[in-house]
Amino acid sequence: MHNFLIYSVLGLSAGAIYAVAAGGLVLTYTTSGIFNFAQGAIGMLGAFTYWQFTYGWGWPAPLSLVIVLGVIAPLFGAALESGILRGLEQTTEAVRVVVTVAILSALVGLALWIWPPNVARPFPAFFNGDKFTIVGAAVTVHQLISMGCAVAVAIGLAVLLRRSRVGTDMRAVVDNRDLLVIYGGSPDRVSALSWALGSSLATLSGILIAPTLQLSVLPLTLLIVNAYAAAIMGRLSRLPATFVGAIVLGLAESYGVGYLSNRGDFLAGIRPAIPVMILFVVLLALPHARLRGNVGKRSRDWFPSPPVRRSAMYAAAFVVLAFVVGPHLSVANMFTVNRAIALGIVALSLIPLVGYAGQLTLCQMSFAGIGALTMAYVAPGGSPLGLVAAFVVAAVVGALVAIPALRLRGIYLALSTAAFTIVLDRWIFTQDALRIFGWRIPLFGIYSLQVPRVQMPGVSFGSDRAQLVLLSLVFSIVALAVVTIRRSRYGRVLLAMRESPAACATLGLRLTVTKMSVFALSAGIAGLGGALYGGLQTAVPADTFSFFQTLPVLLLAVVGGIGAVGGAVAGTVLLGLFEAISRIWPSTSNLIAVAPGLAGIGLVRNPGGIASDLHAAVTQFRNRRRVSAASAGSAGDEAFEVPLEWIGIDRTIRAADIAALDVALGRGPAS
Repeated sequence: MHNFLIYSVLGLSAGAIYAVAAGGLVLTYTTSGIFNFAQGAIGMLGAFTYWQFTYGWGWPAPLSLVIVLGVIAPLFGAALESGILRGLEQTTEAVRVVVTVAILSALVGLALWIWPPNVARPFPAFFNGDKFTIVGAAVTVHQLISMGCAVAVAIGLAVLLRRSRVGTDMRAVVDNRDLLVIYGGSPDRVSALSWALGSSLATLSGILIAPTLQLSVLPLTLLIVNAYAAAIMGRLSRLPATFVGAIVLGLAESYGVGYLSNRGDFLAGIRPAIPVMILFVVLLALPHARLRGNVGKRSRDWFPSPPVRRSAMYAAAFVVLAFVVGPHLSVANMFTVNRAIALGIVALSLIPLVGYAGQLTLCQMSFAGIGALTMAYVAPGGSPLGLVAAFVVAAVVGALVAIPALRLRGIYLALSTAAFTIVLDRWIFTQDALRIFGWRIPLFGIYSLQVPRVQMPGVSFGSDRAQLVLLSLVFSIVALAVVTIRRSRYGRVLLAMRESPAACATLGLRLTVTKMSVFALSAGIAGLGGALYGGLQTAVPADTFSFFQTLPVLLLAVVGGIGAVGGAVAGTVLLGLFEAISRIWPSTSNLIAVAPGLAGIGLVRNPGGIASDLHAAVTQFRNRRRVSAASAGSAGDEAFEVPLEWIGIDRTIRAADIAALDVALGRGPAS
């Protein structure tokens, strides 16, 4: 009974901190319609800033708290909303998710840059952890402060949202911004205020939990995953249910520490994954979303359908280029290029699923890890059948993951896939082995897993140069397969499902089968890329396929252009370029760590990605060349070149047409 009381106190304290973080998350979502995946990163950055003021520079703790919570955090949240997130009003939900994930990635890179992880930074609890006894259980002052903050935040937010004009304006921003303006409100000011409060609450939760987790970037950032579950329990709008859910999460995690950590079996490592598993269960319990059309405005969605013959020529040229350039690369450059191409195959897996089908996912590197494990288990000698097995096993797991996720869309689907990858990251991959029906399947464990390179009779792929040719060949084949899918009936069905699930269901299309198939296909391609990526490294630790390793691949794929194979190519080039710059100029390594996040934030201005802009630039250049050539070769009337955006088609306007064109454009008679 004594231990139970101790675990209960610990759970209530942790749940109170989760409630504070989740309260800020619900506040920003209900007032802006944007689910902030970067909430934990904001709290992490605020905790580090508080440590810098208090312990790095020796400022008094009360003064540091006032400055960090009352000045820096609100200004940061308001600047984030006005400078970045306000531009997401007319973008798709996928772009909104990716931009907030990009902010998370950028803040993690920024924190690692400012505060290197190899330096110890003690973060004691408030009042040095002074304790007193309540009903036989020791309670620290820090724990009481955490619980008191949770109660104060719950009451304060309830009063703000329900009893004040500002709260009414906050809730009205999402419902109808134009109507709020008519009634004299300022949507921009209200949104900035809500993000300022959300940033302060995230920072408060980071400061409160830092003594428990210690001052470490990734654990503090992942704090928000627990807050995700609490926010989802409250349906992202109900604060009482959110706070109750946070307490349940804290107690479940604490009891897991107390009663499962001492076990010697597989369940001993389940404790870190308990909140994420609860999140997954809560997502499955949500009411089924109605099928709907895509009524939101989208910015430059681009799904090209290039000819297969031309794509095959580009693919062949890519393989030949790799064969020719390989001997001239240094060992370090060779590994950089190989790594970029292997991750490029994983990026290609995102195009059918995220690009064509519009299904948000944050677990592709987990499927890549499953592919690497399959290669190590099925083909320890490097047989090509291991690649086939990696594709098949990852595809099967992808289909199984898709079964509970079929009823989810948008941020709920992204959260469920994030929960899946964090369960693997925190629990499954850290085990030495799994035993299924008497079979022992080796896992990464606490060390690393040996993944073989592909070996074929009479052909050796053991050298780095041979790996470059193999990876280029596989990348080209997968890219051609994705192009073929885009031009097929199946590709058109995926695009139709993205545009309007309701219309697809009305026309009799089987959405369940389509979703499962595209999840399986995407997971299989990611597993293939993971098997090759693992063979490239030979000794693979578990964190190679962690949640945070998924983010750069997703960001660069979307920045490149998630609707086209060229986007994966552009993302692969960016990835290789970033790593090459970091290796050649080590002083830029911290900047390069932030670069994927900054590139993802750039989607606010360029939602279509790099590939679409390059395609538009090339098309415009070709059209101008054609117009100029037609003008130079024309006879009779003098030809004039008219900007193509005036007419929307490729043609030359002669002097006789200028008057009619001017009248049509409202420019008056021609001079």
